[in-house]
This record gives sequence, C-alpha cells and structure tokens, in this order.
Amino acid sequence: MKIRNTIIILMIIVLMIFLSCNKEEDFPDIPHVEFMDFTKIQNSNNIDEKGILKIYFTDGDGDMGLADSDTMPPYDKNSIYYYNFFITYFEKQHGQFVEVVPAVTFNSRIPVLTSSSSNGAIKGEIEIELFINNPFSVYDTIRFDAYIVDKALQASNVISTPEIILKKH
Repeated sequence: MKIRNTIIILMIIVLMIFLSCNKEEDFPDIPHVEFMDFTKIQNSNNIDEKGILKIYFTDGDGDMGLADSDTMPPYDKNSIYYYNFFITYFEKQHGQFVEVVPAVTFNSRIPVLTSSSSNGAIKGEIEIELFINNPFSVYDTIRFDAYIVDKALQASNVISTPEIILKKH
C-alpha cells in the first residue's frame, strides 16, 4: 500500500512540474517585428514581378489588427492610421538607397487577430505580396522597410529587408 501511495504522489509531483513548465508567453505591449524572408516571384517572361515579404511579430496585449468597420478617426481614410502595416520602398541609386514613393501604396491593413492565450499575448507570421518591379525605374536593386502599429497606435520597431536584386529584362 505504501508503494502504491508513493507512486501516486510521485506521479502528481511529476504532473505538477510538467504543468508548471508550460507557462504562457509574455511579450511587451508594444508590438515587435522581425524580418523572416523575402521571396521573389517571376512572371512568364522570367522577370521578377512580385515578392512576398514575411515577418514575425509579437504583441503583449493582443490588440493587433483592424476590422473592416474601423473607419472612424483615427482609422479613417484621411489618417495615416487607416493602415496598420507600413512599408517603405527604396531603390539603390548611384550606390545609395533612396526612398521612392510608389503610385500605389504598399501599406496595408492587418485584419483583427485573436489570441488563444489567457493573457492576450499574440505572436505570428505575416506575409504580404508586393509588386516589386517598377517599370518606370532603371534601377535593379531595391529594399523595403516595414513596421506595424497596434490598435492603441503603438508602433513596432522597423525592420529592413536585405538588398533585393531584380531581374528586370
């Protein structure tokens, strides 16, 4: 009987240790982003036409994303916060990266994301497809900077892609 009770007590202790090791992740409330990857996509003529930017993010309070109905200030179309994923485009011109403002913005709206943790923390990966071959430019080396903003208008750090050399012709 003593052996059986000892085994039960040991199993309970092992179970408690196992459950205590399974802690929820805790992140700062200000979003954080990390560059993961950039993949070029060629068109049927083997010209680099699009790219997929992939980032990793965390947000401690999980207030990430905008609903379609989020169009009142400060998220209205006339505000910079209409978007919550900001992307800046650069071309390498004469050895220096120069910001180029495209005719159509690369910025986008991340939809509302929900957390499965009880503390609200959220993490994940975001992929966005971008047109990368500017037909009005002779320059073949580009780069992107990106950051996200949560619902409380807290901006993350800024990440940069490495140089991206395009096949233009």
